[in-house]
Amino acid sequence: MTSPLVAQFSKFVIVGLLNTAIDFGVLNLLSFLTGVYSGAALIALNSVAFLAAVTNSYFLNKYWTFAAKDGARTTEISKFLIISFIGLGINNAIVYGVTTFMALPLGRIGPALLENLAKMAATGVSLIWNFIGYKFFVFKK
Repeated sequence: MTSPLVAQFSKFVIVGLLNTAIDFGVLNLLSFLTGVYSGAALIALNSVAFLAAVTNSYFLNKYWTFAAKDGARTTEISKFLIISFIGLGINNAIVYGVTTFMALPLGRIGPALLENLAKMAATGVSLIWNFIGYKFFVFKK
């Protein structure tokens, strides 16, 4: 028998996988279309991708992961956005830092692969931040 916290975290991971697919898909599409794989312009592309995933995240986490029964409230949405924008800041800092300042042998690791490796690391860190923030600040019961 699983504990309620483990079940809840499992749902959060499933939602996170879907959000990650949205996030990576949008980022890779935008990078492919623009040719941007590093630098300050990547922050804008990463932000668009992150916000697409976060919109999906709000509804799935609210109604499935954390089983909130009431409709969206202004305070709840505000709290969700605060946690999400801090997560976006963490995500952008890691993606920007790795793609702009890491000295890797780019002959073996192309810019698209480096971008995706950076995004994977950023996603892992922001996942932990978001779960804690959503559980104890946004959707607390």
